[in-house]
Amino acid sequence: MSTVSVRIPTILRTYTGGEAEVKAEGETLRAVVADLEASYSGISARILDDAGKIRRFVNVYVGDEDVRFAEGLDTPTPAGTQISIIPAVAGG
Repeated sequence: MSTVSVRIPTILRTYTGGEAEVKAEGETLRAVVADLEASYSGISARILDDAGKIRRFVNVYVGDEDVRFAEGLDTPTPAGTQISIIPAVAGG
């Protein structure tokens, strides 16, 4: 199983005990999110909607690639990859 590094945005750090970066395991983004949920209960509900899709205002990158333009939750997550969860910011 691949071990990856996940960058956690400030708004979700209450789930990770304040940690800005955590380790997770999984061959795909879907598996990584499931592993995050197993370790940090409640975090997946902030990333995924009720249908199990990435929330509209959450951007997720595997390496430098936006998963919306890749394979979504089925995007492969090779060992050592950095995953970034970035909430969209609105305003003007």
